[in-house]
Amino acid sequence: MSEARNPQVVEESRRQIERLSKLGWYHSIELPDGGVIEGHQSVDQLRRRIDQFRIPADLTGKRVLDIGAWDGWFSFEMERRGAQVLAVDSTKNTRLLEAKHLLGSRVEHHVADICRLTYKDIGTFDIVLFLGVLYHVKHPILALENVCGMTRDMACIESFVSDPDVSALPIMEYYETTELRGQLDNWVGPNAACLMAFCRTAGFARVDFESALGERAHVTGYRQWLPGERYGSAPQVVCVENANTHNHKFSTSADDYVTFYFREYSGEIYPQIGPFAARPIHQTATQATVKLPPGLARGWHEASLNGGVPVRVGLDDPAPEPAPPSGKICLTRVADGKTFEDLRIRTGEGSCISVWASNLPLEAETQRLRLRLNGTDLPALWHSPESGQINALLPAGLESGTAILTLYFDQTETEPTQIELI
Repeated sequence: MSEARNPQVVEESRRQIERLSKLGWYHSIELPDGGVIEGHQSVDQLRRRIDQFRIPADLTGKRVLDIGAWDGWFSFEMERRGAQVLAVDSTKNTRLLEAKHLLGSRVEHHVADICRLTYKDIGTFDIVLFLGVLYHVKHPILALENVCGMTRDMACIESFVSDPDVSALPIMEYYETTELRGQLDNWVGPNAACLMAFCRTAGFARVDFESALGERAHVTGYRQWLPGERYGSAPQVVCVENANTHNHKFSTSADDYVTFYFREYSGEIYPQIGPFAARPIHQTATQATVKLPPGLARGWHEASLNGGVPVRVGLDDPAPEPAPPSGKICLTRVADGKTFEDLRIRTGEGSCISVWASNLPLEAETQRLRLRLNGTDLPALWHSPESGQINALLPAGLESGTAILTLYFDQTETEPTQIELI
């Protein structure tokens, strides 16, 4: 029988709820005069919970978000370490506000549902605390995606788990009514392996299992690779596209995935899109697909593999930036890469484009050449220094219509050329 449905566990939960009702406070709160407001969880218990995570003792200059702050002990502890803190709960908690007054705290309090709150509403934070909340939401991966999008560096995630074994098959129990400890507001019970998988699926590049205390697991999600991890050899990117639509349209409001195509490469792949690392969910010797990292702003972002030459991609249909006159290189011809029909480029599977450029240095490396189609980069696949010809692949799902093409090299860009995609 699952512990969640064990009658003895349910009875213990009932006793705890009765004790909480008498105390009124769930978190114990240390006061400036040395006194303590006694809560259901002692200060030692609360410290033990937060000590499961590798949070620096000095958070000066950092911004911290505490989701499900409740009475606020974790918020006040982060503030004590020097952070600027925003505490979020689904309802207004008057005990947190009372404690804030008694402590002379500057913690901000915000009422919102984590399944509806995103970085577009409140911005991003260096550290996000998501402690004891996940099993209270009906949409756990959506909640974790929102947590990920609001995280710049690390998220500390604590949840009830049905089994603390991270090597087990990822599974989750669902509680339709009061099956988990006899409480109506408990919905899901992932095992630890499922919790880890949820965090990776939500968009965290690295996920570390920290510990299990009883039926609680502690996991840290990171938005960056380990220092130096991306700086080995880098595969040469030949095309980037939306994994579902096979075009260059990416939305920060959709569950979009990015596919990198590259020349054959046998090493580890460490993708980066804008300021965030992105874990591959599928990888072969010539391509890797990643989730578009949550938390990116509308506009142009550089995408790269292993710290190699970046490719620029646009999110939420940003307008192409005006190309500055280079005074050097210029396009002399643009044609379909197969039919060589001038200025009319066929789209679809296997489509490609050829251009000819003048004044391009003979030593120009192919991997540093970019064709920019409506502002999005098409990496050069082949380049002839003698003739100035450059070939690039096109995503298969491009829509027909007028487009603007430029050639970019060494921080210079040609005057735009209008072409027709057919």
